Amino acid sequence: MNPLDRALRSTLKLRHLQLLVALDRFRHIGRVADSLSVTQPAVSRSLAEIESALGLRLFDRSPRGTTPTAYGEVVVRLARSVLADFDRTSDELSALASGVKGRTAVGAMVVATPVLLARSIALLKERSPQTTVLVEEGDLAALMPHLRAGEIDLVVGRLEPAWASPDLETEALYNEPMVVVARPGHALARRRAVTWEDLSSQPWVVPPPWASMRKKLEQTFVRNRLEQPHDLVEAVSFLAIVSLVRERPAVAFMAQSVARAFAREKLVAVLPIAFRQPMPPVGIIRLRAARRTPSAEQLAECLRRVALGIREAAAPQR
Repeated sequence: MNPLDRALRSTLKLRHLQLLVALDRFRHIGRVADSLSVTQPAVSRSLAEIESALGLRLFDRSPRGTTPTAYGEVVVRLARSVLADFDRTSDELSALASGVKGRTAVGAMVVATPVLLARSIALLKERSPQTTVLVEEGDLAALMPHLRAGEIDLVVGRLEPAWASPDLETEALYNEPMVVVARPGHALARRRAVTWEDLSSQPWVVPPPWASMRKKLEQTFVRNRLEQPHDLVEAVSFLAIVSLVRERPAVAFMAQSVARAFAREKLVAVLPIAFRQPMPPVGIIRLRAARRTPSAEQLAECLRRVALGIREAAAPQR
């Protein structure tokens, strides 16, 4: 065993791992001290102890805060993984001791949250009322590090090809087209048909520039030889999208099942125009080598059951 292996196995304690994760999260010794209820000198001493034991500089310090070095990023990744596994084991032991059925954590993209995930959690609660579900919302860029660190059990959302990786296991559940929505009473919502020329002059709530959905929307205007809309607000959260659409006569891009659910509640109106760009399916993303807890497996089964209903509802009527 080389000295670095020995240091990792014998020197790093749980409190050290918590400190490293907090330093990466807050990037400021004062805020880390507050979060851990210790003094700033204690934080500095503990970090110095860890770096001395490993023989590596893990964080660069400056008056503006702390930044992980390349070595620090690797060790923080280890710390997150160990702490996540520790928390999961602690939860399972507590569940066994108290009779509670367990706990699972899921990362949710906006396309899946209001319908697929909400109904799946409702189904899970029918089967196991005492199971706790932690929902963390975000896009793949925000959620994948948490999945790889073991902090969440699975991600539900679009299976974007750009995120495919050998360490990931994906399961497609259903195809989810996009539609255009506006607030009820919007002038375009009263028409029998809407064109992309009509939409090019409207205020829009759109995904951020790096999102694949944004690129597909822009391609649609280009293909129709139209100028891109100029009055834009960028948003990811479905709550923000609905709020912004209802506050002014703007239109937005939304997953079909989500839009239909909101339309039933009179929150939005689906505009009569087809969006024909192919979209990645909605599905489940998991870390291939991760331990599968009973609660996570039960949630995955609920997702499959609800997805079947969504597929059947979207199928053409004979």
